[in-house]
Amino acid sequence: MSLKNYFEKRDFTRTPEPQKGEKITGDTLHFVVQRHQASKLHYDFRLEMDGVLKSWVIPKGPSMNPKDKRLAVMVEDHPLEYRTFEGEIPEGNYGAGIVTIWDEGTYQVAPDNEEPSDEKTLLSQLKKGSLTFILKGKRLKGIFSLVKLQKGDPDSWLLIKKKDEEATEKAYNSEDFVKKAAIKTTRTRKTQKKPSAGKPDPSPKVLQWEQKRQQKKQKETGMKNQKTGIAKEWK
Repeated sequence: MSLKNYFEKRDFTRTPEPQKGEKITGDTLHFVVQRHQASKLHYDFRLEMDGVLKSWVIPKGPSMNPKDKRLAVMVEDHPLEYRTFEGEIPEGNYGAGIVTIWDEGTYQVAPDNEEPSDEKTLLSQLKKGSLTFILKGKRLKGIFSLVKLQKGDPDSWLLIKKKDEEATEKAYNSEDFVKKAAIKTTRTRKTQKKPSAGKPDPSPKVLQWEQKRQQKKQKETGMKNQKTGIAKEWK
């Protein structure tokens, strides 16, 4: 568990984000998905684990359709208090934009005859680069997997819905569950003036990752052959 990167990236005299880092003990593990209207709209997927929120940025948002393999870029750990955070991060700060909770609930390790259903198993799976768990939220329900890509950026994972009674075969768009007022706010932000030079880059890590990927797009044909769906995620 380390929140060093989280604290280093933020000036808490200028952002309303949580600055506590205490470890909260309990038997129930929680998850949250936050819709983040930053310089580019994305969703933040967070799992409570080892006293922090392990976090991934999902550019297209999560899906309940097993056919969708959603790119998830792992970012710095966040404090547990971030699970209930909603508000606006002012321009000039890291991740500037509006944060709202899209879904939340509890989760647990998916049943397995070979592994115990506890937090130690989750940490072991995280280290191995393959997590399987059951989400119990309002919108996200059932078995999901987070799988780390073997090639390319070391922080690149895929969030995949497993086939079960909760899954859907219909096209799934996270924005379909967002109120029209929130979507309108997102479009308005795109027309606003960008921060002046000299201020910290408000873009989250996923934007830096995307820029790097675009620059090397012509050279990374091997990755397209390995995961056909991944190349389409950033088009």
